[in-house]
Amino acid sequence: MTTIRVVLGAIALSIVWAAPVSVANAQAVRTWVSGVGDDVNPCSRTAPCKTFAGAISKTAAGGEISVLDPGAFGALTITKAITLNGDGTLASILASGTNGIIVNAGAGDVVIIRSLSINGALGGLNGIRFLAGAHLRIENTTIYGFQRGVDVVHSGGGAGQLSMNDVSVTNVSNVAVRVQASGAPATSLNNVRIARALIGFDVLNGTATIANSIISHVTNQGIVAEGTAVINAERCTVHNNGTGVSAFTAGATVRMSRCAIFNNGTGVSIAAGGTGDVFQNNSIFGNTTNVVGTLTSRAQQ
Repeated sequence: MTTIRVVLGAIALSIVWAAPVSVANAQAVRTWVSGVGDDVNPCSRTAPCKTFAGAISKTAAGGEISVLDPGAFGALTITKAITLNGDGTLASILASGTNGIIVNAGAGDVVIIRSLSINGALGGLNGIRFLAGAHLRIENTTIYGFQRGVDVVHSGGGAGQLSMNDVSVTNVSNVAVRVQASGAPATSLNNVRIARALIGFDVLNGTATIANSIISHVTNQGIVAEGTAVINAERCTVHNNGTGVSAFTAGATVRMSRCAIFNNGTGVSIAAGGTGDVFQNNSIFGNTTNVVGTLTSRAQQ
């Protein structure tokens, strides 16, 4: 009898210890989605899931969801460090009437969104909404058909950082890229194309850099600093907008170097109390009004 009890106790103990291991093993470092997958699958390469939302619960923090073949993989909310990787195929999110991706991650979490087509079908809210997290990186991605393309509104998780590289934001009814987080996040845009929006790149506080980028066919301001925001624009082409570059309020600052600003209603507009600094080799020409307000030439150091 004693022997039986010992054996049964050992079995019970092994079950207790095995349970958390099984749960942990259910989350893989890399998972997969496919246009012909199924969310009941384990999201492995041979049994992929159907949607990003189905795969993210089966992906470990810091892991990656990869795309096997073309498909529309659904809107989702990200609450942990993760990479969405659509390299090599057409990885799409259709989000009419809702947000494409919400990032509401932890204070130390890095989220990477790479090689996606995010389509609001002319009725989406935000292509990507960044609420919390340490760093959001958006790479090689197109965003279109929303009210706002990328909206940074931190409600927690620290100030955060936004980086965009090789991103296109077009056909949005409001702001293409807006940074209005109270935590004043550091923002960097490189090789970004913004077209056909009400406002292009709008920063309400913090310091932002936009480089090697094209902003065109924006109804109001192409690049605009508000509040106490500082925008550094380097090697940008800004054309066919209502206003090309603007320090819209007292306390706002825009700094420009090697930018071409032409064919706008107003090329550069600096509000009373705002700051407009120009460095070398800017071209401000062919606008209905080239400059409103005061621009200050600064020497390179």
